[in-house]
Amino acid sequence: MRMDLASMGILPPTHEPAECEPSADEIPRILLDRLGRVRAELAKRDITAAVLFDPAHVRYATGSRNMQVYSSRNPARYAFVPAEGPVVLFEFSGCEHLASHLPTVDEIRPAKAISYYFNEKNTAAVTRAWADEIVELVRQCGGGERIAIESATPEAGFELQRRGFRVLDAQEPLERARAYKVPNEIKMIRSSLRAVEDGVRKLEAAIAPGVSENAVWAKLHEHIIATDADFVETRLMNSGPRTNPWFQECSDRLIRDGELVALDTDVVGRYGYYADFSRTFLCGQGEASPAQRDLYKLAYEQIRTNMENLKPGVSFKEYAERAWRIPPAYRARRYFALAHGVGMNGEYPYIVHREDIDDKGYDGVIAPGMTLCVESFIGHEDGGEGVKLEEQLYVRDDGRVELLSDYPLDSRLIG
Repeated sequence: MRMDLASMGILPPTHEPAECEPSADEIPRILLDRLGRVRAELAKRDITAAVLFDPAHVRYATGSRNMQVYSSRNPARYAFVPAEGPVVLFEFSGCEHLASHLPTVDEIRPAKAISYYFNEKNTAAVTRAWADEIVELVRQCGGGERIAIESATPEAGFELQRRGFRVLDAQEPLERARAYKVPNEIKMIRSSLRAVEDGVRKLEAAIAPGVSENAVWAKLHEHIIATDADFVETRLMNSGPRTNPWFQECSDRLIRDGELVALDTDVVGRYGYYADFSRTFLCGQGEASPAQRDLYKLAYEQIRTNMENLKPGVSFKEYAERAWRIPPAYRARRYFALAHGVGMNGEYPYIVHREDIDDKGYDGVIAPGMTLCVESFIGHEDGGEGVKLEEQLYVRDDGRVELLSDYPLDSRLIG
């Protein structure tokens, strides 16, 4: 079953090949446009350059893909991205050839690995040499005292400060750049979603009494790797009593007949783009119980209402105030966000519930170019099973909202 999107004023997902896969000519333009967005955000803040270590930021700014998971914990490759001037990619030793084709990269150099386990007692000396190289690149770009950095070692930032720089957090300009999609970037996102949806079909087909959660979850992993995705960022699939509260990771538990099975895809997929939707299934061939249908109905009402409220020009706080009101018995175990931005990962903005605005929230405006996920988790505070649903949507430049994710709802649970 699928939602009646027309009555909600939401455009349906597209499966047109030309809209779900960028052409060979479009890809270089997308990469250059993304780099242009990063440069614009740096210039807006009077930042001379950013040194990017986060592999998602490196890939967004340059299109370079290499050892994404490894690089998440090891500062072994990075990119120097100036507001004006040549982009230099510092690649892991022996990998310099991997990015030689990219139109966004002007020069490739071997990276200086500035972590302890690479260098032990020489770490301080290597970090000083690293800073010398960054300072020289800043001078070549005209100088300046403001430089942004993220995901590096603390000593790297301290060393730049000792050289007289004001060191800023690069996450802010990068998050703002990524939040608004450039022309044809959405094709990469659709491509990632279509591939992951096929993987979830294989996962759903594997759900059966006596099969472990891990064995079912592996079907998605196998498929996404076969379709050139990167990795699954979490392990969020669970069954039966483990569906409530949420965030219980996949395990070796054997799924039982008649139980709910809930998952959140969280896939860093094709072209590095997040495919992020959630579904809850019923194991076996029987009918859902009244309690299961009631949970599913509440989750459906929440996600449908909050999808309808997703409009350009609406502030985050207005969105929270208009949101579906969670019944008291389910409020304590609500999902922490009503909606969140999505691109190469979960990203800016995060829109929290009305109860949480003062403590955890911030304001802003839903705007064209944003892609967002609308979330729901319904689980009773006294326990029992829970239902997780989530949809991924795109606020188009023409102001209309398009559903990006396209996976059916469970007809036995929706009733």
